[in-house]
Amino acid sequence: MIRNLDLTALRSFMMVAETGGVTRAAGQLHLTQSAVSMQLKRLEESMGLALMDRTGRGIALTQQGELLLSYAKRLLALNDEAWGRLTSGDFEDEIVLGVPHDIVYPHIPGVLKRFAAEFPRVKVQLLSSYTRDLKVKLNEGNADIILGTEVECPAGAVSIGSAHLSWFCAQDGRIWKKQPLALAYETRCLFRHIAVGALDNAGILWEQVVDTQHTKAVEASVSADFAVHACLSGAQAADWVEVPEEAGLPKLPKFNITLQKGGSANPILIDRLAELISDAYTNQATPSRLQHLQVV
Repeated sequence: MIRNLDLTALRSFMMVAETGGVTRAAGQLHLTQSAVSMQLKRLEESMGLALMDRTGRGIALTQQGELLLSYAKRLLALNDEAWGRLTSGDFEDEIVLGVPHDIVYPHIPGVLKRFAAEFPRVKVQLLSSYTRDLKVKLNEGNADIILGTEVECPAGAVSIGSAHLSWFCAQDGRIWKKQPLALAYETRCLFRHIAVGALDNAGILWEQVVDTQHTKAVEASVSADFAVHACLSGAQAADWVEVPEEAGLPKLPKFNITLQKGGSANPILIDRLAELISDAYTNQATPSRLQHLQVV
């Protein structure tokens, strides 16, 4: 007798596995927790297998669950591709998404993957630049939706998350002990002016030993214990650590992660992409780049 897997229940199972819990999965799927739990139960009963190990504090997959997850990803990807190609003919468009380079990870790759599955004929151009440049692009009609990092959320934008500006140095680094404090920054980085202003207000001498147009040059100089750098927590390089409190460096402000939409592209597409981005920030704590690299 041929038996068929319930794709709706399978999608809930995959989302629970990916987000680590029923609550987060329900938020991503726009369902109630009870609906997701019922679908998981129905899937286990139909297969006669225990797919989730619920003995610990969280939800983990059993060996059978791990195997099913690998099939689920392929089945649902094929389902979404077929559905998209057969039903999304009206959505053949191009969207320009602007994101500052330091917040591309961890959420944007997953968002773009989900959007592409829903709208396979829509091309998304990812534009990475400084927040102020992206705002100009949006106002000129050269970007359709942008993210930004702002101390205050500007008019016309919404705040979808936040992150603190923090001081970072190399692992086991000692450069923060030397005076004047050595800094590495990109020439046009907004955080540069905030960092040096805070140092000036605190009476701490500093010098900019790296002034560059390239992010990689900043990363290399800090990793080599040649300088310190202030950036958003979670955006630091994998081998950086926060400067110890004993350094006495001034506290820096918290920044909003903002989202702003333009009006030049298809509003259905723009609204859906904005929704996916907002959900990614709302339903999942932002891991650091170090955690992201370990997973990858």
